[in-house]
Amino acid sequence: MNKLIVTGGAGFIGSNFVHYLLKTTQAQVIVVDKLTYAGSLHSLEPVEAHSRYQFVQADIADAQAMQALFKEHQPTGIINFAAESHVDRSIEGPEAFLTTNVVGVFTLLETTRHYLADKDAAFNKAFRFLQVSTDEVYGSLGTEGFFTETTAYAPNSPYAATKASADHLVRAYIHTYGLPAVVTNCSNNYGPYQFPEILIPLMILNALEGKSLPIYGDGGNIRDWLYVEDHCAAIWLVMNKGRIGEHYNIGGHNEKTNLDVVDTLCDILDELRPVVENDALKKLNVKRYSDLKTYVKDRPGHDRRYAIDADKIDKELGWRPAFTFEEGIRETVKWYLENVDWTRKVQEGNYTRQRLGLVKDE
Repeated sequence: MNKLIVTGGAGFIGSNFVHYLLKTTQAQVIVVDKLTYAGSLHSLEPVEAHSRYQFVQADIADAQAMQALFKEHQPTGIINFAAESHVDRSIEGPEAFLTTNVVGVFTLLETTRHYLADKDAAFNKAFRFLQVSTDEVYGSLGTEGFFTETTAYAPNSPYAATKASADHLVRAYIHTYGLPAVVTNCSNNYGPYQFPEILIPLMILNALEGKSLPIYGDGGNIRDWLYVEDHCAAIWLVMNKGRIGEHYNIGGHNEKTNLDVVDTLCDILDELRPVVENDALKKLNVKRYSDLKTYVKDRPGHDRRYAIDADKIDKELGWRPAFTFEEGIRETVKWYLENVDWTRKVQEGNYTRQRLGLVKDE
């Protein structure tokens, strides 16, 4: 794995993975990103001068651009993070999700298939195509049970449906063409460089600015939370040791309700940036960040619970998360407190933290 294409490498998980690779391996990393609103070169500034890093701005749905990319760089593997990923945006405008998440993955698969046709058996045996997917393809759980790698797909949002479609395409290319590919399905990620439309960074930034903390419905929706650095380590392990044709669930073993997450964030902020030291909150007559909580209309079709069974990757590859939720969430809050310039830059001109994804009553 000495020359890797990382698509979507300017996004949240992708940029963290690029940092991880350059820090822990000797791989050459070619980052490919379309640079939509959620992909930013600001997330790659710490590595932009690195000798083993190169950036290419391109759309994974552009077949000509992908063919040229493979021809020029001759990769020994590809990890696809590129995706439209915010459920609320998929409700409001699903077409972009179909283009990137389905057509884009199809284009990458076709490009890889034709690229490998000209290589020898040893090269093909070592090559890997890793599709980074989500637990949302499985649908919603009740109060008990876990998603396993054999759980039937039952996506409930346009976002989840497009990711499920991509996973099925990868499976088809493995079985039809013998493509050396694997799929990972992860639980909710959190950590540095996450665009602030997602729950955790949204709540941190709103709290610091004295804005309301909007909680969907009753706040009881449950997610399994995975620190992004743990996810990066798992992906790299699967890339190197995972079995071709397999799915690997990657979970954090941290089930929390949305309300639990918000309360935890408020408690940490009370400690690290007390209200009495926050000029934005002094004039609001609030004593704690939790006073900013407000309950809003729920997301249409909001899945109630996700929970990952990660026994397979543990037993086969020896991976377990290194961070507890308490450790990871504290590191996350500290990062956002220390990187206010990044949050300003990535939002500037294209995002005001407005509510998206509400379906109008007929």
